[in-house]
Amino acid sequence: MRMRSNEKSGKGMSNGRAVNGFLLDITGVLYNSIYKSDGVAIAKSAEAVDFLYKHSNVKFLSNAKGNSNRNVARRLQRLGINVREEDVITPAPVVAQYCREHKLRPHLFVREDVLQYFDGIDTSSPNCVVMGEVEEGFSFERINRAFRVLIDMPKPLLITMGNGKFFQRVDGPCIDVGAFAAALKFSTNCEVLNIGKPSRFYFEQGINALGMKPEEIVMVGDDLMSDVGGAQACGMRGIQVRTGKWRPDFEKLPVTPDLTADCLYDAVKLIADNGFRL
Repeated sequence: MRMRSNEKSGKGMSNGRAVNGFLLDITGVLYNSIYKSDGVAIAKSAEAVDFLYKHSNVKFLSNAKGNSNRNVARRLQRLGINVREEDVITPAPVVAQYCREHKLRPHLFVREDVLQYFDGIDTSSPNCVVMGEVEEGFSFERINRAFRVLIDMPKPLLITMGNGKFFQRVDGPCIDVGAFAAALKFSTNCEVLNIGKPSRFYFEQGINALGMKPEEIVMVGDDLMSDVGGAQACGMRGIQVRTGKWRPDFEKLPVTPDLTADCLYDAVKLIADNGFRL
Protein backbone atom coordinates (compact mmCIF):
# COMPACT_ATOMS: atom_id res chain seq x y z
CA MET A 1 0.00 0.00 0.00
CA ARG A 2 1.32 3.42 -0.95
CA MET A 3 0.33 6.43 1.07
CA ARG A 4 -1.35 9.51 -0.29
CA SER A 5 0.92 12.48 -0.88
CA ASN A 6 -0.75 14.51 1.85
CA GLU A 7 0.34 11.94 4.42
CA LYS A 8 3.89 13.27 4.24
CA SER A 9 5.02 16.12 6.45
CA GLY A 10 6.83 18.11 3.78
CA LYS A 11 10.17 16.37 3.29
CA GLY A 12 10.98 14.91 -0.11
CA MET A 13 11.08 11.19 0.27
CA SER A 14 13.21 10.52 -2.81
CA ASN A 15 16.00 12.72 -1.44
CA GLY A 16 15.86 11.33 2.08
CA ARG A 17 18.55 9.66 4.13
CA ALA A 18 18.89 5.92 4.51
CA VAL A 19 16.87 4.26 7.27
CA ASN A 20 18.78 1.32 8.75
CA GLY A 21 16.90 0.85 12.00
CA PHE A 22 13.56 1.48 13.68
CA LEU A 23 12.66 2.25 17.28
CA LEU A 24 8.97 1.64 17.88
CA ASP A 25 6.81 2.84 20.72
CA ILE A 26 4.45 0.12 21.92
CA THR A 27 1.25 1.45 23.49
CA GLY A 28 -0.69 3.45 20.92
CA VAL A 29 1.47 2.21 18.06
CA LEU A 30 1.23 -1.60 18.27
CA TYR A 31 -1.85 -1.91 20.47
CA ASN A 32 -4.38 0.05 22.50
CA SER A 33 -4.51 -0.83 26.17
CA ILE A 34 -7.55 -1.86 28.18
CA TYR A 35 -7.56 -1.70 31.98
CA LYS A 36 -6.56 -5.13 33.39
CA SER A 37 -6.64 -6.69 29.92
CA ASP A 38 -4.20 -7.48 27.12
CA GLY A 39 -5.79 -4.74 25.02
CA VAL A 40 -6.50 -4.64 21.30
CA ALA A 41 -3.92 -4.82 18.49
CA ILE A 42 -3.91 -1.85 16.13
CA ALA A 43 -4.79 -2.86 12.57
CA LYS A 44 -1.83 -4.26 10.60
CA SER A 45 0.69 -3.60 13.39
CA ALA A 46 1.54 -7.33 13.45
CA GLU A 47 2.24 -7.29 9.71
CA ALA A 48 4.43 -4.20 10.09
CA VAL A 49 6.49 -5.84 12.86
CA ASP A 50 6.92 -9.06 10.85
CA PHE A 51 8.06 -7.01 7.86
CA LEU A 52 10.64 -5.09 9.89
CA TYR A 53 12.05 -8.26 11.43
CA LYS A 54 12.57 -9.64 7.91
CA HIS A 55 13.85 -6.53 6.15
CA SER A 56 15.36 -4.13 8.70
CA ASN A 57 16.49 -3.77 12.32
CA VAL A 58 13.97 -3.02 15.04
CA LYS A 59 13.78 -2.48 18.80
CA PHE A 60 10.78 -1.53 20.92
CA LEU A 61 11.39 1.48 23.16
CA SER A 62 8.50 1.93 25.55
CA ASN A 63 7.62 3.96 28.62
CA ALA A 64 5.68 0.91 29.87
CA LYS A 65 6.23 1.37 33.58
CA GLY A 66 4.34 -1.43 35.19
CA ASN A 67 5.34 -4.59 33.36
CA SER A 68 8.54 -6.51 32.94
CA ASN A 69 10.09 -6.84 29.49
CA ARG A 70 8.98 -10.46 29.45
CA ASN A 71 5.34 -9.66 30.21
CA VAL A 72 5.27 -6.82 27.67
CA ALA A 73 6.50 -9.22 24.99
CA ARG A 74 4.07 -11.96 26.06
CA ARG A 75 1.13 -9.56 26.00
CA LEU A 76 1.96 -8.53 22.45
CA GLN A 77 2.47 -12.14 21.42
CA ARG A 78 -1.00 -13.02 22.76
CA LEU A 79 -2.34 -10.26 20.51
CA GLY A 80 -0.59 -11.84 17.51
CA ILE A 81 2.28 -9.31 17.42
CA ASN A 82 5.45 -11.40 17.42
CA VAL A 83 7.83 -9.22 19.40
CA ARG A 84 10.90 -10.86 20.92
CA GLU A 85 11.52 -10.24 24.61
CA GLU A 86 15.17 -9.37 24.02
CA ASP A 87 14.11 -6.52 21.72
CA VAL A 88 11.89 -4.82 24.33
CA ILE A 89 13.28 -1.86 26.29
CA THR A 90 11.30 -0.53 29.26
CA PRO A 91 12.30 1.91 32.02
CA ALA A 92 12.31 -0.36 35.09
CA PRO A 93 15.52 -2.35 34.42
CA VAL A 94 17.26 0.83 33.25
CA VAL A 95 16.22 2.66 36.44
CA ALA A 96 17.36 -0.26 38.59
CA GLN A 97 20.76 -0.28 36.92
CA TYR A 98 21.03 3.49 37.41
CA CYS A 99 20.32 3.02 41.13
CA ARG A 100 23.04 0.39 41.40
CA GLU A 101 25.61 2.50 39.57
CA HIS A 102 24.88 5.60 41.65
CA LYS A 103 24.50 3.76 44.97
CA LEU A 104 20.94 4.98 45.42
CA ARG A 105 18.56 3.54 48.00
CA PRO A 106 15.11 3.93 46.46
CA HIS A 107 11.71 4.09 48.03
CA LEU A 108 9.82 2.09 45.42
CA PHE A 109 6.46 3.33 44.16
CA VAL A 110 6.16 0.71 41.41
CA ARG A 111 4.17 -2.37 40.45
CA GLU A 112 5.03 -5.80 41.76
CA ASP A 113 5.83 -7.02 38.25
CA VAL A 114 8.99 -4.87 38.07
CA LEU A 115 10.23 -5.39 41.63
CA GLN A 116 12.42 -8.23 40.32
CA TYR A 117 14.72 -5.68 38.67
CA PHE A 118 15.46 -4.11 42.07
CA ASP A 119 16.49 -7.37 43.77
CA GLY A 120 19.63 -6.83 45.84
CA ILE A 121 19.29 -3.03 45.95
CA ASP A 122 19.26 -1.56 49.46
CA THR A 123 15.94 0.20 50.09
CA SER A 124 16.53 1.09 53.75
CA SER A 125 16.87 4.79 54.68
CA PRO A 126 15.86 5.90 51.15
CA ASN A 127 17.78 8.72 49.44
CA CYS A 128 15.42 8.85 46.44
CA VAL A 129 11.93 7.84 45.33
CA VAL A 130 11.34 5.77 42.20
CA MET A 131 7.84 6.19 40.77
CA GLY A 132 6.21 4.24 37.98
CA GLU A 133 2.79 3.15 39.21
CA VAL A 134 -0.23 5.11 37.98
CA GLU A 135 -3.05 2.56 37.69
CA GLU A 136 -4.39 -0.24 39.89
CA GLY A 137 -1.78 0.10 42.64
CA PHE A 138 -2.01 3.87 42.78
CA SER A 139 -3.62 5.52 45.81
CA PHE A 140 -3.50 8.67 47.89
CA GLU A 141 -1.78 6.70 50.63
CA ARG A 142 1.03 5.60 48.31
CA ILE A 143 1.70 9.00 46.78
CA ASN A 144 1.50 10.62 50.21
CA ARG A 145 4.04 8.10 51.51
CA ALA A 146 6.34 9.08 48.65
CA PHE A 147 5.73 12.74 49.51
CA ARG A 148 6.72 12.13 53.14
CA VAL A 149 9.90 10.32 52.12
CA LEU A 150 10.90 13.16 49.79
CA ILE A 151 10.09 16.04 52.11
CA ASP A 152 12.36 14.61 54.82
CA MET A 153 15.39 14.40 52.49
CA PRO A 154 18.03 17.15 52.54
CA LYS A 155 18.29 16.85 48.74
CA PRO A 156 15.10 15.12 47.59
CA LEU A 157 15.37 13.17 44.35
CA LEU A 158 12.43 11.70 42.43
CA ILE A 159 13.18 9.28 39.58
CA THR A 160 10.26 8.73 37.21
CA MET A 161 9.71 6.03 34.61
CA GLY A 162 8.70 8.40 31.84
CA ASN A 163 7.31 11.91 32.02
CA GLY A 164 4.05 11.63 30.08
CA LYS A 165 1.10 13.91 30.70
CA PHE A 166 -1.42 11.24 29.76
CA PHE A 167 -1.73 7.92 27.99
CA GLN A 168 -4.58 6.47 25.97
CA ARG A 169 -6.67 3.45 26.85
CA VAL A 170 -9.63 2.13 24.90
CA ASP A 171 -11.95 3.60 27.54
CA GLY A 172 -10.34 7.06 27.21
CA PRO A 173 -7.29 9.13 28.16
CA CYS A 174 -5.65 8.51 31.55
CA ILE A 175 -3.42 10.81 33.60
CA ASP A 176 0.22 9.70 33.49
CA VAL A 177 3.25 9.71 35.76
CA GLY A 178 4.51 13.14 34.64
CA ALA A 179 1.51 14.84 36.20
CA PHE A 180 2.07 13.14 39.56
CA ALA A 181 5.77 13.95 39.37
CA ALA A 182 4.85 17.62 38.88
CA ALA A 183 2.68 17.45 42.01
CA LEU A 184 5.51 15.98 44.08
CA LYS A 185 7.95 18.57 42.75
CA PHE A 186 5.50 21.35 43.60
CA SER A 187 5.06 20.08 47.16
CA THR A 188 8.67 19.11 47.99
CA ASN A 189 10.93 21.09 45.59
CA CYS A 190 12.53 17.77 44.69
CA GLU A 191 14.80 17.23 41.71
CA VAL A 192 13.02 15.12 39.10
CA LEU A 193 15.08 12.74 36.99
CA ASN A 194 13.11 11.17 34.15
CA ILE A 195 14.41 7.81 32.94
CA GLY A 196 12.05 7.25 30.05
CA LYS A 197 11.15 9.11 26.90
CA PRO A 198 11.88 11.90 26.08
CA SER A 199 15.15 11.86 28.05
CA ARG A 200 18.34 11.54 26.00
CA PHE A 201 19.68 8.98 28.46
CA TYR A 202 16.74 6.67 27.76
CA PHE A 203 16.79 7.13 23.99
CA GLU A 204 20.46 6.18 24.07
CA GLN A 205 19.43 2.76 25.41
CA GLY A 206 17.57 2.17 22.14
CA ILE A 207 20.34 3.63 19.99
CA ASN A 208 22.92 1.42 21.69
CA ALA A 209 20.69 -1.65 21.39
CA LEU A 210 20.48 -1.12 17.63
CA GLY A 211 24.23 -0.44 17.44
CA MET A 212 23.76 2.39 14.95
CA LYS A 213 24.30 6.09 14.62
CA PRO A 214 21.24 8.20 15.54
CA GLU A 215 20.94 9.55 11.98
CA GLU A 216 20.39 5.98 10.70
CA ILE A 217 17.36 5.43 12.95
CA VAL A 218 13.72 6.52 12.90
CA MET A 219 11.48 6.55 15.95
CA VAL A 220 7.78 5.84 15.47
CA GLY A 221 5.37 6.98 18.17
CA ASP A 222 1.96 8.37 19.01
CA ASP A 223 3.28 11.04 21.39
CA LEU A 224 4.50 14.06 19.44
CA MET A 225 6.57 15.60 22.22
CA SER A 226 8.04 12.52 23.92
CA ASP A 227 8.45 10.16 20.96
CA VAL A 228 9.02 12.46 18.01
CA GLY A 229 10.51 15.51 19.69
CA GLY A 230 12.69 13.43 21.99
CA ALA A 231 14.04 11.37 19.10
CA GLN A 232 14.77 14.42 16.98
CA ALA A 233 16.65 16.05 19.87
CA CYS A 234 18.95 12.99 19.84
CA GLY A 235 19.64 13.21 16.09
CA MET A 236 17.10 10.65 14.96
CA ARG A 237 14.10 11.19 12.72
CA GLY A 238 10.65 11.03 14.27
CA ILE A 239 7.44 9.68 12.78
CA GLN A 240 4.03 10.56 14.20
CA VAL A 241 1.24 8.02 13.78
CA ARG A 242 -2.42 8.94 14.06
CA THR A 243 -3.20 6.15 16.51
CA GLY A 244 -3.15 5.94 20.30
CA LYS A 245 -3.06 9.34 21.97
CA TRP A 246 -2.72 11.33 18.72
CA ARG A 247 -5.00 14.36 18.50
CA PRO A 248 -5.50 16.90 15.71
CA ASP A 249 -4.27 19.71 17.96
CA PHE A 250 -0.84 18.02 18.08
CA GLU A 251 -0.24 19.78 14.76
CA LYS A 252 -0.19 23.10 16.66
CA LEU A 253 2.62 21.99 18.98
CA PRO A 254 6.23 23.16 18.41
CA VAL A 255 7.50 19.86 16.98
CA THR A 256 7.34 18.94 13.29
CA PRO A 257 7.46 15.21 12.51
CA ASP A 258 9.64 14.00 9.67
CA LEU A 259 6.60 12.02 8.59
CA THR A 260 2.98 11.70 9.70
CA ALA A 261 1.09 8.51 8.84
CA ASP A 262 -2.25 6.99 9.74
CA CYS A 263 -0.61 3.97 11.38
CA LEU A 264 2.65 2.07 11.78
CA TYR A 265 1.93 -0.14 8.77
CA ASP A 266 1.49 2.86 6.47
CA ALA A 267 4.68 4.51 7.74
CA VAL A 268 6.77 1.37 7.29
CA LYS A 269 5.32 0.68 3.84
CA LEU A 270 6.02 4.18 2.62
CA ILE A 271 9.64 4.05 3.78
CA ALA A 272 10.14 0.57 2.33
CA ASP A 273 8.61 1.62 -1.00
CA ASN A 274 11.11 4.48 -1.06
CA GLY A 275 14.09 2.14 -0.76
CA PHE A 276 14.31 2.51 3.05
CA ARG A 277 14.92 6.23 2.82
CA LEU A 278 13.21 9.10 4.58
